[in-house]
Amino acid sequence: MNRDLSKLTIDPSARQRPKFNRRLILAVIAAGVAILAILVLLVVARRPVQVRVAAVREAGAAEATVLNASGYVTPRRRATVSAKITGKVDQVLIDEGMYVKSGQILARLDNVDALASLRAAQADQAVTAASLNDLNVRLANANRNLARARELRTRGLASQQELDNAETEVESYGAQIAVGKERVRAAVRATEIASQNVENCIVRAPFAGVVVSKDAQPGEMVSPISAGGGYTRTGIATIVDMASLEIEVDVNESYIARVTPGQRVEAVLDAYPGWQIPCKVKTVIPTADRQKATVKVRISFDNLDPRILPDMGVKVSFLEGAVDSATISQTLVPRDAVRVVGNRSYAFVAKDGRVERRAVRTGREIGSDVQILAGLRQGEEIVISSRSELHDASRVSVVK
Repeated sequence: MNRDLSKLTIDPSARQRPKFNRRLILAVIAAGVAILAILVLLVVARRPVQVRVAAVREAGAAEATVLNASGYVTPRRRATVSAKITGKVDQVLIDEGMYVKSGQILARLDNVDALASLRAAQADQAVTAASLNDLNVRLANANRNLARARELRTRGLASQQELDNAETEVESYGAQIAVGKERVRAAVRATEIASQNVENCIVRAPFAGVVVSKDAQPGEMVSPISAGGGYTRTGIATIVDMASLEIEVDVNESYIARVTPGQRVEAVLDAYPGWQIPCKVKTVIPTADRQKATVKVRISFDNLDPRILPDMGVKVSFLEGAVDSATISQTLVPRDAVRVVGNRSYAFVAKDGRVERRAVRTGREIGSDVQILAGLRQGEEIVISSRSELHDASRVSVVK
């Protein structure tokens, strides 16, 4: 059987277009992303890390610590000011944080009753003074009558009894005047007391200082003693003399021999751990606490600062006196510069735009610093903070 192959044709619509390899396309895209990421990492790796540095310093003889202790800032002059009398508060003229001068008015009490008593005393004083004037007039008249009686008696025109009566009248008025003068003095004293009672309605500052507590409000009752079942205030405000601030610490009696008056002290407030305040020992209280086995030590500030506030916690380091500095010199760095991994410590030393990771051996902490026993030299710059993680030989740029 013969077939005519010339009639065989291919339908164009039946032809298929070539298929692309999807896996190949995805592989190319992934390779491009990887190359781009590598380029970005290379650019970032070449960018220096911004860091802050501090210099390694050598501590001299004055910074050799012989004893550490903790305590509180306390004022030598602190007063809870109250009224001398019991009364209702009419005005309170102060608020917390206000500086007041000595004698400045802090509050006023209701003085209606005190003013009434003062006016009554003044009226009584006026009446007593007027009665004394009347007695003086009567005494003057009695003296004239006595003079006439004596003249008449001399001339024989008056009896001895009339003369005696005239003399008695003069002596009587004299005695009444003496009593009247004493009554006037008593009235003056009563007026002064009433005036002082009015003055007692004004509460004044006993010394210059800062108001740290406002304890009463208008309308409340105040009294110098506790009364009224707890509804009566015993104070208007508490004032602290900021010029009398000092530090009180309890030192174990086993180490009190290391503390002497006038000894140099370095204090660090808990609120400002990076601030080292120069101080000195003011006195060692000559008694011990039997229960705690401690001795109280008072420390004075070399210079007061507004940041120092009463009742702040403080840590102090008693410093050794002048001795051979070669035997006690020590290397100090900020505590933030030392990193700890496990039981090993290290620091990054910045030099020529790069950092070197260096192992260090640390000693005791002194305020916000730490003693370096080995690994660093004086004058080297070490990193105390960075904006990203550092590695050995990382490129860095120092910022202030």
